[in-house]
Amino acid sequence: MIRKYIIPILAVLGIGFAILTVVRGNKAVQPAPPVIEPAAPNFSSSVAGAGIVEANTENIAIGTPIAGIVTEVYVCVGSRVQEGEPLFKIDDRELKAQLLIRKTALRVAKANVKVATASLADLQNQLDRAEVLAAKKVISEDELDRNRYAVLVSREKLVHAREEVASARANMKETETNLDRIIVRAPCDGEVLQMKIHPGEFAPAGVTQIPLMMFGDSEPLYVRVDVDENDAWRVRPESHAVAFLRGNRSITSPLKFVRFEQFVVPKKSLTGDSTERVDTRVLQVIYSIERKELPIFIGQQMDVFIGATNYLEPSATASME
Repeated sequence: MIRKYIIPILAVLGIGFAILTVVRGNKAVQPAPPVIEPAAPNFSSSVAGAGIVEANTENIAIGTPIAGIVTEVYVCVGSRVQEGEPLFKIDDRELKAQLLIRKTALRVAKANVKVATASLADLQNQLDRAEVLAAKKVISEDELDRNRYAVLVSREKLVHAREEVASARANMKETETNLDRIIVRAPCDGEVLQMKIHPGEFAPAGVTQIPLMMFGDSEPLYVRVDVDENDAWRVRPESHAVAFLRGNRSITSPLKFVRFEQFVVPKKSLTGDSTERVDTRVLQVIYSIERKELPIFIGQQMDVFIGATNYLEPSATASME
């Protein structure tokens, strides 16, 4: 008797459970509050852009023109140096040995010039006497010609010896220049931002994937802002701009316009916004920012808002009227 009611009861319970699940599932889910409140500018209309902090000289990747083992590093991260001051040095033993050889070659070349000069003087003296004897018909014209040719050959030997001196001096100068080049110096006044080279490590010449040292002038700092090309026309040099540090919108600073980069480039800096376009190009706008006591460092990203300009060209306005 009871068994015939079990299946209908279970069916009713299943339907009730399904209805309850659907009702609960249709409830609106309250959005979770953001971990960090987004930055909000005071402009009525603005253009947003992703900015990255850099040195006002741009970030200079220091390299070496001559490969070798680093023997000395004169600076550390954070060191402020003046233009021309040494940063690090490559092993110079081979070049010093080469310089010694070339100095010896220069002394030999100078000695050869003295020998060639004395030889020319001797042959010239013989020629002078031969001309006197030839005038008195004591020697033949053939012998006189031989003396003349000997003087000409000796003169050319002296010229060659002097050229060898010049060549030896140039070789020595080349080695001295290379000895100076192995000491990598600061290209301008600035600060060591990053260092990836240490004594005993091999420093390759040319462009490296990881720069041996990053260098730049950090007073003042610059912010390079990527503005979507569709909004580029709304940004003017006189527009007010403000930057917010990523992660803390209370760390903010006004920006001062420096320049537009005149070449529009493909977008590289991504914000992670789901509506962000990556198949676009950006106008890079450079602003200066006063660090003061703000915890801002080179390489950090900032959210930048620029007061937008909405205007029509005078010609376009006239045509509309």
